[in-house]
Amino acid sequence: MNARALVAWNVRRIRVERGIPQEQLAYDAGIDRSYMGRIEQKKENPTIDLLDRIAATLGIHLSELFAEPAMGATPPKPMSRGRKPARQCRNSK
Repeated sequence: MNARALVAWNVRRIRVERGIPQEQLAYDAGIDRSYMGRIEQKKENPTIDLLDRIAATLGIHLSELFAEPAMGATPPKPMSRGRKPARQCRNSK
């Protein structure tokens, strides 16, 4: 697996494990959500400074973004899409 694929795999894996939506991670790291998506899709080559910000936002050491997955590991499942359903007001009939 090349470095871009390792970063994509690990960003997504850690983000999904922690239940962080892609949009929230991007916002907290100070980048556009679509750019974050392209990082996770291996379409972008982020700078080391940006990877450092993403790692800090995730609360991990930068080196964790380059960790090799275990043999036979399956890619992280996507989080559910879209907004959460609106809660019904108690006073509505």
